[in-house]
Amino acid sequence: MNKAELINAAADKAGLSKKDMETALNAAIEVISQCLAEGEKVQLVGFGAFEVKSRAERTGRNPKSGLSIKIPASKVPVFKPGKALKDLVSQ
Repeated sequence: MNKAELINAAADKAGLSKKDMETALNAAIEVISQCLAEGEKVQLVGFGAFEVKSRAERTGRNPKSGLSIKIPASKVPVFKPGKALKDLVSQ
């Protein structure tokens, strides 16, 4: 399912226009992204949590040349599904 299909399905389920649903979805994505950029955790009970994890610097290997390279430390967004979502998917 892509973003347009999600908007259509959610608009039908909520009884909203597609334009209103697109505005709401874009606003939600923007707020979640901004919170993650500020290092905050976004928790949606029953669905899951978005948070930022830090990766330490590590040594990797260039598969083409076989040489060792340093991979710099970074921060990455992660999603942890909630129990209700895990239970729904595992059925």
